[in-house]
Amino acid sequence: MTGINRSLMALAVVATSGLAVTAKPESADIVYAAQTAPVPTERETAAAVVEQVSPSVVTVINEQRTPDLFGPAAAEPQPAGSGTGFVVDEDGHIVTNWHVVDGGEEFSVVFADGEERPATLVGSDETSDLAVVRVHGEMPAVAPFGDSDALAPGQPVLAIGSPLGAFTNTVTQGIVSAVGRAFPDAPGAATYYTNLIQHDAAINPGNSGGPLFNLAGEVVGVNTLGINQIPERGPIQGLFFAIPSDTAEKIADQLIADGAVSYPYLGITTLPVTDELAARFDLAVDGGVLVTDVAAGSPAAEAGIEPGDVVVALDGTAIDRANPLAEFLFAYAPGDTVEAAIQRGDEQTELDVTLGERPPS
Repeated sequence: MTGINRSLMALAVVATSGLAVTAKPESADIVYAAQTAPVPTERETAAAVVEQVSPSVVTVINEQRTPDLFGPAAAEPQPAGSGTGFVVDEDGHIVTNWHVVDGGEEFSVVFADGEERPATLVGSDETSDLAVVRVHGEMPAVAPFGDSDALAPGQPVLAIGSPLGAFTNTVTQGIVSAVGRAFPDAPGAATYYTNLIQHDAAINPGNSGGPLFNLAGEVVGVNTLGINQIPERGPIQGLFFAIPSDTAEKIADQLIADGAVSYPYLGITTLPVTDELAARFDLAVDGGVLVTDVAAGSPAAEAGIEPGDVVVALDGTAIDRANPLAEFLFAYAPGDTVEAAIQRGDEQTELDVTLGERPPS
């Protein structure tokens, strides 16, 4: 058989085997290259992520002594409600929502495989609607925090939780609908509910405190609430909200370290400046926050901030939708001094404000 015929026969064999081939010029030698592995589909990626992270997702049970219809409260705490949480370290710390643990006297945690363990409350924070409980023993998995600042509308996300307390480790998939959403009617909205992730991965009662994952298997949000009904408007679909992981991680770290969260305090009530607000009050700026009230004796009052002022920047960083005032302040601690750029009428001035510690209420 000639060299050319041998080459043609080899090419035929290669073609039927699904391998690519490159022949050297004027040579019967053949160089084989392995076929490139197919890129996983989004569905395959999601399934792999779920398999990886599901063991880190738990059901958190709130137990309380509730009054009996025909007698005194039960001698032992009984399950009064449940939510979802996720393991954040090998020491057994579990992040969930404040409203999941609120009022609880004892707690327990149910893992994905059905194992139930007693849990203790490490700390909770109503303002952020976050809490940490702890269990002892070996952890089946740990869910890593991701960067919520990197989220963009349209990005796929996965929610895992225990809707209705019965359907443990239910997975729903959706996309990020928007970031930086304000939700003024939510618990604690005066502070951290001004920077929520809006998504459409279905969550229901019992999903509260559960993780919102990206397709890298990282927690990018903590599911906290959804809107399913508005009076006089009927049912609502696909409006769910999560606390950004960047906020959740900071709060969790403080709760684990101290059992409570210390918030810096300015002592002002504000409204974000919009085009409509600027036109209505004839403001000289189109950004920042309009001060509507200043608490007596507060750091803001002592620094000379007045109702009607507009706080346009702190330490040279503009206060806007990307940098909400509350989120920006959280980078500081009580006792720190910040320079506030204040627009008062047609003039702008800088005032030094020494931050206090927010009162417990």
